[in-house]
Amino acid sequence: MLTSMEEREPERLPTATLILDVAERLLQIRGFNAFSYADIATELKMSKAALHYHFVGKAELGGELINRYTIRFVAALAALEARVSDAPARLAAYSDLYLALLLEQKMCLCGMLATDFETLPDSMHAGVVAFFDKNEEWLSRVLEDGIEKGALEFEETPSEIAWMIIGCLQGAMLIAKPYGDTSRFKSTASQLFKGLRAPAAKTSRSRAVK
Repeated sequence: MLTSMEEREPERLPTATLILDVAERLLQIRGFNAFSYADIATELKMSKAALHYHFVGKAELGGELINRYTIRFVAALAALEARVSDAPARLAAYSDLYLALLLEQKMCLCGMLATDFETLPDSMHAGVVAFFDKNEEWLSRVLEDGIEKGALEFEETPSEIAWMIIGCLQGAMLIAKPYGDTSRFKSTASQLFKGLRAPAAKTSRSRAVK
């Protein structure tokens, strides 16, 4: 298990949590550079000075958003792994985490930050990279398990396939968003994972459908 799966969100004052909640939603819908402290202050009906009391600047706010989002996402992976034992099913459930965001008309927070990466404060860079590294690590373990149990089959390394999955799903989210059509994302995910199933697993699945 990933060491970070044992992490817990730090306790925060209720106001700080509200600020993070609003900022997270704005970031997932607009992107990091498309919202300001003024937007948060207006929505929460508070002064910008009050925001700065909790988060000195936007870089500090962004860092907290990444940390909180990563902890929650990794916890979701741990819960997923505990309830689903089959590697193909784990991969499908992984894509459903992204699908759930699309259904709320949101994007992956760190995926959005990756699109703004060059313009982000330097202090936020490591957090964004760490999020994707944790995803790669988890996916690699699932893929290795699938290979060992004969459920998956591929020639590349688990790490290479993990990065392909991350890239495909993040890209599929971006393409699906302007269409407002989650079926495009579902189709991409389905075809992606179909190509990874071992021949025996594909045959078994086909019989089950019939």
